[in-house]
Amino acid sequence: MPGYLMKTVAVTIGGRSYKLRVLSDHQQYVADQGAAELAGISSATWPHFGQLWPAGSILAERLASFPIEGKRILEIGCGMALSSLVLHGRGADITASDHHPLAAEFLAHNCALNDMTSLRYVTAHWERPDVSLGSFEVIVASDVLYERGHAVGIAGFIARHAAASAEVLISDPGRGNAPALRRLLIDQGFVCDEHRLAFASDERPPYRGRLLRFHRGII
Repeated sequence: MPGYLMKTVAVTIGGRSYKLRVLSDHQQYVADQGAAELAGISSATWPHFGQLWPAGSILAERLASFPIEGKRILEIGCGMALSSLVLHGRGADITASDHHPLAAEFLAHNCALNDMTSLRYVTAHWERPDVSLGSFEVIVASDVLYERGHAVGIAGFIARHAAASAEVLISDPGRGNAPALRRLLIDQGFVCDEHRLAFASDERPPYRGRLLRFHRGII
């Protein structure tokens, strides 16, 4: 991709190795200003999509054994879409989504890098309704509660696209915005189970990171 420095990283999830082309650092900004403004992405956060963050690996590991049969699954804010790749490799009905203009190109490359067929991708902005997207039995995301206002946008998106019986799995490193999302989804009829865990090998209890499971109509 012209103008960007990239590298390939390897990660093992569920006993299987995956290769990902990612940005070599998170300081790069090579964008048409109009594209950035249209997507609502600042120059400071523009390169964040192009990294494999610990929360992404945590979520992907959980999804390596997650029941998938008969479920339509959506990953939101997918970035490098490791979770979508893991689910795709298992034969799940998975759709990856993001609103970053470069996410689709990276996803296509990483599917090929792992000898996979193309994976369904849609551009989806949490605060811009898209009736064509439909509903899903499972919605997953990692490290999407980056800013204070994201909880409201994500809760609204889930209200529009979660099926009547649905699960939402969110891996969050503990940025402080999870309680707001929890309250909003409980108002939608979801029950929340929270599991605290380490997001780094040298982290010690009490852990800030958590895997949140919201469920409605499902035990």
